[in-house]
Amino acid sequence: MSRLRRTMLYVPGSKPGMLADVAIYGADAIMFDLEDAISLKEKDTARMLVYNAVKTVDYGNTELVCRINGLDSPYGERDIEAMVAAGIHVIRLPKTETAQDLHDVEALIEKYEKKYDRKIGSVRMMAAIESALGIINAYEIATASKRLIGIAIGAEDYVTNLKTKRSPSGVEILYARSQLLNAARAAGIAALDTVFSDINDMEGFENEVKLIKQLGFDGKSVINPKQIPVVHAVYKPTDAEVAHAKAVVAAIEEAEAKGYGVISLKGKMVDKPIVERAERILELSKLSE
Repeated sequence: MSRLRRTMLYVPGSKPGMLADVAIYGADAIMFDLEDAISLKEKDTARMLVYNAVKTVDYGNTELVCRINGLDSPYGERDIEAMVAAGIHVIRLPKTETAQDLHDVEALIEKYEKKYDRKIGSVRMMAAIESALGIINAYEIATASKRLIGIAIGAEDYVTNLKTKRSPSGVEILYARSQLLNAARAAGIAALDTVFSDINDMEGFENEVKLIKQLGFDGKSVINPKQIPVVHAVYKPTDAEVAHAKAVVAAIEEAEAKGYGVISLKGKMVDKPIVERAERILELSKLSE
């Protein structure tokens, strides 16, 4: 686990005040949005605002992501050039449906890395999957590029594509979540869940965060700063989990030192998956401090 991606906070690129102050909220990643949140007449202005913010604002160790417009629009390539020039960490593709979508964006990223003398491969990618075709092709997408750090589900477009709507239970996107998550895990990259749009329903939001954590997602896209501490609290290992993880790791170390082939803790066998979960809990606890 190289870094936490529990929360990715959306910030409209057209809001200079938010661009300047957003780091104070403590999200693991900031996603500057040049796509859906921006009207056509604001596209060029938003791009320049985000360019200047990335160049001049100190965001500390926060991962900086930009959701660009699609290459089927007049704005996509301009977004890529500006973000590579600015020094963005990750470019997020909207509405990804095939591996070719990533190849096309990757070619442009490399073009502008060369133009602006950035290290080839330094700008990473993330793909948002927002349609039935994208979900079917999730593994193909997840393995399309070494630059890809993760894939994310965009539920609003997805359920519209399915000709339904979102429900509190989320049953209509369970298959998509599971398919995307399995693709990410098979590819060894992160899986990010979709936004929860009702910022007044904090109970419903917390329940959804607990669900996606149980499914195995690395984190969640958020649209309001008050959602951040809820996600972080759900993902933080409890004292009991940390204590058990430490006991598991101690048991495996003792067994290995004595040359035992079978490891037990409190009368229960400890096998490789349990050890791996314990190590992940300890790493997550350390990163969460």
